[in-house]
Amino acid sequence: MILIDQPMWPAHGTLWAHVVSDSTLDELHAFAAKAGLAARSFDIDHYDVPAERYSSLVELGAHPVSNRELVTRLRDSGLRVRQRDRRLPPQ
Repeated sequence: MILIDQPMWPAHGTLWAHVVSDSTLDELHAFAAKAGLAARSFDIDHYDVPAERYSSLVELGAHPVSNRELVTRLRDSGLRVRQRDRRLPPQ
């Protein structure tokens, strides 16, 4: 299932939401392609989307959830990448 949290993360003069899959990255990327999300908005386990896209993504089938539920379901799916694991050690 594709999930989206409420836009609440401020950056670049707007609020941002996250779009995730609770099953596979293939499902997530397929939804992103259908929605026309830019590849650069993918951040390891989610897509960052600006508030103005929220309604259109829900209309396309993303299920609105709280931030807490989004993180819980992403973690339970095994797709969650923890913040501390996002940075690669120096080479």
